[in-house]
Amino acid sequence: MTGMASEPKIELRGLKKSFGAKTVLDGIDLTVGAGESVVVIGGSGTGKSVMLKCILGLLWPDGGSVRIDGADVTALTGRARQAHTAKIGMLFQGGALFDSLKVWENVAFALRSRSAMPKRQARDTALAKLAQVGLAADVADLSPSELSGGMQKRVALARAIATDPEIVFFDEPTAGLDPILGDIINRLIVDCVRHLGASAVSITHDMTSARKIADRIAMLHGGRIVWDGPAGEIESSGNAFVDQFIHGRAEGPIGMAVRR
Repeated sequence: MTGMASEPKIELRGLKKSFGAKTVLDGIDLTVGAGESVVVIGGSGTGKSVMLKCILGLLWPDGGSVRIDGADVTALTGRARQAHTAKIGMLFQGGALFDSLKVWENVAFALRSRSAMPKRQARDTALAKLAQVGLAADVADLSPSELSGGMQKRVALARAIATDPEIVFFDEPTAGLDPILGDIINRLIVDCVRHLGASAVSITHDMTSARKIADRIAMLHGGRIVWDGPAGEIESSGNAFVDQFIHGRAEGPIGMAVRR
């Protein structure tokens, strides 16, 4: 993982999203450089997933822009939008594997649906990606239900990188895992993103994971980014919201906002 290049890979400017009278995103500004790993932290319900869905095109923002490689993807339709979507891999919270498909078919799903890759080639590619996340070929023909939670997460990671994406999104990548399995997944994320040379955006409230995988950390609170800086500087951020969150303190500005 490297620092940000001259033109951001992803650039959010003034991103807004409301649901009825509830404003969730109130002008998000965030950039992610080529090959950079950015982790967005924040409590439950602060809009991290909404932000991610706006970038992915699963939700339409009410205002602002989402630029990928300089192009505002909120203004793209049809094939142009599909071309940008093809640059993206995604690790969903909980894995979100298809129970009806074998492990290798899960990994190869995007390969076959986007490019009509022949079955044999898709399987070979899936096996290579499984090996990259430390899974042997003998799991390829199993169903997801036959795997442990940690193995399912590895399969989901293999699926996320199967198309060699330029951008990978991670939604709470260590959720539901014990600390040891979480550390294994964190290491795999770092290795896989570095191997791809991809940009990565992760959302999490797990500070151990954030410190492990991030080049830069941004905190979302009150619909805005309240702090953004190098991962190594978060302990000395000087920001009251960040300080309360990373140390898990009940007292502080976040707690007062909850009580109101």
